[in-house]
Amino acid sequence: MKNPETDPHRLLKNIFGFDRFRPGQEAVVEQLQAGNSALAVFPTGAGKSLCYQLPALMLEGMTLVVSPLIALMKDQIDFLVGKGIKAARMDSSLTAEESRQVWDDLWNGNLKLLYVAPERFASERFLQRLRRTTISLMVIDEAHCISEWGHNFRPDYMKLAAISRELRVERVLALTATATPTVANDICESFEISPAAYVHTGFHRPNLVMHMTPCTADERDRLLLQRLEDRPKGATIVYVTLQKTAEQVADRLSRAGHPARAYHAGLESEERHEIQDRFMGDPEGIVVATIAFGMGIDKADIRNVIHYNPPKSLENYMQETGRAGRDGELSHCDLLLCPDDVATLENFSYGDTPTPESVRGVVEEILKQPDEFDVSVYDLSARFDIRNLVMSTLLTYLELDGILLSLGPHYNEYKFQPKRSSTEILAGFDEERRKFLRTLFSHSKKGRTWFSIDLGEAAKSMGEDRKRLVAALNYLEEKGELVMQVAGLRRGYRFLKRPESADEVASTIHERFLRSEKRDIERMEQVVQLAGSSECTVRQVLQYFGEELGANCGHCDRCLGETIPPMPPVPDARLSSAEKEKLAALIQEKHAALQTPRQLARFGCGLTSPAATKAKLTRDPRFGFLSHHRFVTIALAAKKLLVSV
Repeated sequence: MKNPETDPHRLLKNIFGFDRFRPGQEAVVEQLQAGNSALAVFPTGAGKSLCYQLPALMLEGMTLVVSPLIALMKDQIDFLVGKGIKAARMDSSLTAEESRQVWDDLWNGNLKLLYVAPERFASERFLQRLRRTTISLMVIDEAHCISEWGHNFRPDYMKLAAISRELRVERVLALTATATPTVANDICESFEISPAAYVHTGFHRPNLVMHMTPCTADERDRLLLQRLEDRPKGATIVYVTLQKTAEQVADRLSRAGHPARAYHAGLESEERHEIQDRFMGDPEGIVVATIAFGMGIDKADIRNVIHYNPPKSLENYMQETGRAGRDGELSHCDLLLCPDDVATLENFSYGDTPTPESVRGVVEEILKQPDEFDVSVYDLSARFDIRNLVMSTLLTYLELDGILLSLGPHYNEYKFQPKRSSTEILAGFDEERRKFLRTLFSHSKKGRTWFSIDLGEAAKSMGEDRKRLVAALNYLEEKGELVMQVAGLRRGYRFLKRPESADEVASTIHERFLRSEKRDIERMEQVVQLAGSSECTVRQVLQYFGEELGANCGHCDRCLGETIPPMPPVPDARLSSAEKEKLAALIQEKHAALQTPRQLARFGCGLTSPAATKAKLTRDPRFGFLSHHRFVTIALAAKKLLVSV
């Protein structure tokens, strides 16, 4: 007889209220129950979260859920807590009291599920706590982020496989809605997932009618209104690229009698929550949003997903259109493709690529370091004008190429606030530990309310392993003797080999960035080509993801015989004489942050960079004055002007 506490069907009914599993779910649960790691590639809204929530209740230890969307998983956690399951998230939105409670529950082994962002593993305190915890299951949400070949590569994800082994995780579940065969293979290799444990339910959604309409910028607003007026009323998401576009389109729709709200990262948190909550409860709500909207939202009756601006890849297209019709009812997905928009998407990709000079500067700086060293990503980013995420990727490349070995993150400065006098705290320890703690406290400096201590300097002075100092402070915090804060994140490394030529290493890394940039541009071009094609849209998209439909879908606009306008011509991309004069005047001002064609092109496109931000150039009224042009066009013009000016 099955134990009712580990019977998946009983748990499915009693806890989650479902009579049967959805396609693929039971196969994943069985693999995990058997002790195997697994990869689940399910379409958006196909029930990926149940694949780990249910096994978490069957397994003895804790389930650790790693996701970049922690703030959007509050509803999941509230549901579990409401069922009497000890679940929590650890993120910056928690109050100090809430954060302490999570730390206490983790320390005491009370948590069944803990949700964290991948960046959380940059905390040595967190890693140390996890080393004492039995982790039965580690869940990697948005697992395509681990692959350099994926559409959303994140360097923090590359370290998760090694971290899972370090923490002796019993099994791993990787989840994604957008894995091509190459990316799926990367995930399986990283987490040692067997072919039998790769569960792929297919991407085809017969209830979604795909429409792709090439158009000019002047035609797009008319087409948007026409789509909303020709169809039965229903919940609608209109996706745009820029925050200002969200505001403008929402205003136009409202004035035309379609009450719409703009949603983007520039709004206050309270307003975003209010807009989201209203949309969730309104069967006819309309939101005009940047791509952040929709992630983690479980609304089954979205009838329309309209791309006013194009998605940046077919992966994004599948993810965003997948938010429509999760209830299985007929829903429409429209892409209004205007060639003018492609420049905006391209510019974001071009803007992330560092200059050869910056990459060489970083490599030279790293190669000067001793055999073991630590660095601040924030400091390197500011000094070499490379965005933080891109700098993290650069350091990851040095690891992938066997030059550096990561020794893990640590914080340079710890702050603590004692709850009792040091005499009272020390009284609870034997003589040896009292002496150790007294010496540790003597290396701290007292501020108005907090003591601060540089653990690196203290460890060196005391002749102790830094880990012992961290463990001591953690222990005192866990016992309620003090409150702790950390600052000054640094990453430790050890050289595995020292290359003879910094130039050669820098050239190799820069080429890697250029290849990544090229792949991003190619992904955007694939969206344009799809919109201009006369063949079955669904079949072409499925082929990209390695799925062969075998015949045309019969339910996209191409199959239904709708009239498809020709792709409008790409407008003249050359800078005008007045724009060239303005760019030349900017060059003549000789700003230290605008010395290369790429730096000037970023400024012209309105893309921030550490150097431009530090120099307050993002407040210059000319910032973004060429944003309607393609990045490469501006960079080429800047290159010529730098020679002649």
